[in-house]
Amino acid sequence: MPQATRYPAELRGRAVRMVVQHRKDYPSEWAAICSLAEECGLKPETLRLWLRRSAVDSGHRPGVTSEQQARIRELRRANAILKAASALFARELDPRLPQP
Repeated sequence: MPQATRYPAELRGRAVRMVVQHRKDYPSEWAAICSLAEECGLKPETLRLWLRRSAVDSGHRPGVTSEQQARIRELRRANAILKAASALFARELDPRLPQP
């Protein structure tokens, strides 16, 4: 089930691009993030996290990409379904186990 996002993808992409493009105009990355977050109506920490996620997704920073995270969530959900199904079938096939 997809998680509801508070901000549209266009805003996320635009804000991240602005930080990357204007980083050199500020004394530090954090100063750029704070200034540009205010312009976009965001919290600085939100923009910082988007920037880090973008760096991971583009391969400039080590970590698990968004695609990989989605795949892992999907596999965990499928695994939970399979575990529940196997427990159900085990109870049906083994007369020694208590029936629900």
